[in-house]
Amino acid sequence: MLFNKEKRIKYLGFNDFWFVVIGILFLSFITDFLFNNSFARFPFTEALFNWSISLFFTICNWFIIRPIIILLRKKFPDFKDDTKRILLLIMAIVCTVILVDVLGNRLLAFVFSSNFKPISSRVVLVPIIIISTMTMAIYEAMYYYIRLKKSIREEEQAKQVIVQAQLDTLRNQAQPHFLFNTLNTLRDIIDQNSKEEAKEFVDKLSDVYRFILESGSVNLISLRKELKFSKAYIHIQTERFGDNLNVDWNISEAALETMIVPMSLQLLLENAIKHNIISKGKPLLIKVDVIDNQLIVENKIQSKSTQLPSTKVGLKNIEKRYALISGKTITIRNDEDTFLVSLPLLTISDQKNYEYTDH
Repeated sequence: MLFNKEKRIKYLGFNDFWFVVIGILFLSFITDFLFNNSFARFPFTEALFNWSISLFFTICNWFIIRPIIILLRKKFPDFKDDTKRILLLIMAIVCTVILVDVLGNRLLAFVFSSNFKPISSRVVLVPIIIISTMTMAIYEAMYYYIRLKKSIREEEQAKQVIVQAQLDTLRNQAQPHFLFNTLNTLRDIIDQNSKEEAKEFVDKLSDVYRFILESGSVNLISLRKELKFSKAYIHIQTERFGDNLNVDWNISEAALETMIVPMSLQLLLENAIKHNIISKGKPLLIKVDVIDNQLIVENKIQSKSTQLPSTKVGLKNIEKRYALISGKTITIRNDEDTFLVSLPLLTISDQKNYEYTDH
C-alpha cells in the first residue's frame, strides 16, 4: 500500500509517502541522538552503524503500527468510535514497541554477536512509546480533520438538497397558481367576447407558458426577462379589461440587469388584478418603480364585494423564495388605501450557494 497512492489516500486521508520517508529518517536520527548521540561521540563508521540500528527499529515500528491504524479505521470508521479506536491504537503502539524491542535485539545480537550492545529496555521503551504515539497522533489528527471537512461538506450538501427541494416545491406552486387565475380570465373572455378573441388569448397564453417552462428550473432571473414576461401577462389581461387596466412602468435601463425571483413581479400584478375592482368607473392603475435597489409594486385598494376563490399562494410564495435564495425579506404595506410590495433587487453574489441560477 505504500506505493499505491489511491489506497493511501482512501485509508489514511492523505498521500503519506513523503511523510513516511521523512518521518522514519527524522525519528531514527532523534532516537539515536537521545540514546547514543553517535555522530558526536563516535567515529563516522561506528556512528553510522549505531544510527542504522535506530533506523531498523524505527522502520519496524512504523510499518507494523501503520497497518494497524488502517485496520482500526476500517473497523471503526465513525466519529462515535474515535475514543475506542484511539485507545486500541495506543495499546497496539505499546505492544508493538515492546515486541519489536525484544525480537529486534535478539535478532541483532544473533547477527552481530559480540559487536552488538543493546541499550537497556528500561531506558529505551518509555521514550520510544511516547515518540511513536506522538508520531502516529499526526495520522489521527489528519484523519480527524479530513473526516470533519467531509462531514461538514456532506451536511452542507444535504442542506442544499433540502432547500433546493423547497424551492422546487414553491416554484411548482406558483405555476398552478398562475394557471388557476388565467383560466378564470379565459372563462370571463369566453363569456363576454367573441370566439376569435378567446383563441387569440389562448395563443398569447401559450407564449407566456413557454416562458414559465424555460424559467422553471432557475432560482434567479434578470429583471429584464421578468419584465418581458410580466408585460406579456398584462397584455393578456388587457384583452379582458381594456383601458380600465393600466400599468405605469418606471424602470431604468440599469435596473434591468439586476436579478429577481422568477414570476415574482407577475404574481404581484396578478394579485392586484385579482383582488381589486377594475371597471370603467373604477379603473385600476398599478405603479411599478425601482427605488433604492427595490422593485416597488403599488396600487390603490379597490376591494371587491365578492372575491374569487384564492389559493393563498402568491405573497407567501414570493416571501419564502426570497428567504431561501438570498436570506432577504420583502416588504408588504397595507394602509387601507394603498397596497405596496417592495422586492429587493439582487445580484448573483446575493444568492446562497445553490445550483440552477440563470445568468
